[in-house]
Amino acid sequence: MGATNVEPATALAELQETKPDRVTIVVLSGDMDRVMAAFIIATGAAAMGMQVTMFFTFWGLNAIRRKGTPSAAKDWLRRMFGLLNKGGAETLPLSRFHFWGLGTGMMKRVMRQHRMPGIPELMEMAQDLGVRFIACTTTMGLMGITKDTLIEGIDQLAGVTTYLAEAKEGSVNLFI
Repeated sequence: MGATNVEPATALAELQETKPDRVTIVVLSGDMDRVMAAFIIATGAAAMGMQVTMFFTFWGLNAIRRKGTPSAAKDWLRRMFGLLNKGGAETLPLSRFHFWGLGTGMMKRVMRQHRMPGIPELMEMAQDLGVRFIACTTTMGLMGITKDTLIEGIDQLAGVTTYLAEAKEGSVNLFI
């Protein structure tokens, strides 16, 4: 019962022919450096002509929340989530060496010195390049986040099935 012996290059070419140039990125982290990496990858892929979808969930939702927006939750536990995660792309901490904001401030200073765009600028570039932003409705409900607390330009509010449908069609799927 002979298995066909397909050359790896042929198999890769066949896979590339069947999958469109689509990228999905799950943004789970609310850390500045990780969110920045997600947006750098998204804008790079979009600039190459790829269709890009970013799915924001859990702490990643803080990147697309308006700065300082309170939680709309009625119960105290979800309201605490809102107090601890005020939101806003400008307020995200570093994943390491945050030092109560000192490390984040130093990183932003170095970025300005090297003319590197911050997260708000990268987000604007991503939207200008047609990157789709999807906010996870399940997490929004868990954390008491409402549509009116999100930034302008969110393309869709949806759950995991929407993400999975996007990822199924994608040729690159990342989890950051």
